[in-house]
Amino acid sequence: MSEQSQQNSFLVISAMGNDQPGLVTGLSEIVMESGCNIEDSRMSVLGGEFAIILLASGKWNSVAKLESTLPSLEQQLKLTINVRRTEQRTTQDNAVPYTVEVISLDHPGIVNQLAGFFSNRKINIHDLYTGSYHAAHTGTPMFSLTMTVEVPADTHIAALREQFMEFCDQMNLDAVIEPVKI
Repeated sequence: MSEQSQQNSFLVISAMGNDQPGLVTGLSEIVMESGCNIEDSRMSVLGGEFAIILLASGKWNSVAKLESTLPSLEQQLKLTINVRRTEQRTTQDNAVPYTVEVISLDHPGIVNQLAGFFSNRKINIHDLYTGSYHAAHTGTPMFSLTMTVEVPADTHIAALREQFMEFCDQMNLDAVIEPVKI
């Protein structure tokens, strides 16, 4: 951990509102003007709603300034904003990141069942993205998922891969699990 990270404070900001141009500009500008930095973020339009979650960092007084300016930004941009102080994430030294990709016919319960597969094996899900679309020629509702999991280093990966593929076959999911490519 760098000396600068040890001195920084961290703030998680989540915001949601009607999708419109200028939301990312408004949020990133207030972070910058407060003297903070966006460390990490996820943004998406879900239905007609814009959603963002970001991690801002800075000196304690910059983070306090950012926190105090968010209520006016909430009114100005017509967003619902939630904030939470946090600490820098410590990484598991004994975990190996793997990417999981799944495509299947869309049906309820896929995310829950996949999450259960990994949590039952004490494997943390680091990030997860899902989407749905219609197949090109048939219009069939399809589901896609991409996630990064943190596999403990002492896990026998060949056995995990075999269990995962068997699990996916039972659920009729096309899937792959492979080390994250850096």
